[in-house]
Amino acid sequence: MRRVEHVMGFPVSLRIDDEGDFDAVADAVFAWLREVDVRFSPFKPDSEVSRYGRGELAGGELSADLTEVLALCADLRGATGGAFDIRLPGRGLDPCAVVKGWSVQRAADLLTAAGARRYCLNAGGDVVVSGGPWRVGIRHPEEADQVCAVLAVTDAAVATSGGYERGDHILDGRTGRPATGLLSLTVVAPTLTEADATATAAFALGAEGPAWAAARTGCEVFAVDTTRHVLRTPGLPVT
Repeated sequence: MRRVEHVMGFPVSLRIDDEGDFDAVADAVFAWLREVDVRFSPFKPDSEVSRYGRGELAGGELSADLTEVLALCADLRGATGGAFDIRLPGRGLDPCAVVKGWSVQRAADLLTAAGARRYCLNAGGDVVVSGGPWRVGIRHPEEADQVCAVLAVTDAAVATSGGYERGDHILDGRTGRPATGLLSLTVVAPTLTEADATATAAFALGAEGPAWAAARTGCEVFAVDTTRHVLRTPGLPVT
């Protein structure tokens, strides 16, 4: 099975290589991601995130899902000394850096629960795979048609943060200014929840980010700094 839909502002592609009928779970995957977009988008004024950010919802009124996401964000803020922060001056509440990986991992869990054993779910370049190995390329941060490395990934997730697609959108919460020191940072982790959040938080940390990410349990790192120097951990599954 192969299916592609545009959800949450980016293309999401699903490939399942198992025999069998997975139409129903594929429908459920994309329905869940559309639900996440409605409930968690800071760009939709009626979303739960927007309403909470404006003070229209108290903590006790939040869904279990948003409570979980906010807890993950709080943990990252503490772990980075405030470099990762979803509440920045002049901006509304924006937990997107955690919501994307968390929600796509939840979608992958639906696939696994339905019996899929070999699949690839790619959400705007962040990937979670089952089975394998799958070959996942790391895009060159300055040459859009080139890759820096190709990974062989089995039962894991890959996420990259950088400014080459959306400009200086990742801010250092300690200064309120765009993060500096890195061109891109990729994390391989057991789940996309961990990989995506760690990649964004590490990029916000700047030059100290690769070492911080590498110290997190289960994470392997590939980073390119602003001097074009490549930093990578020994366990990175490069082909």
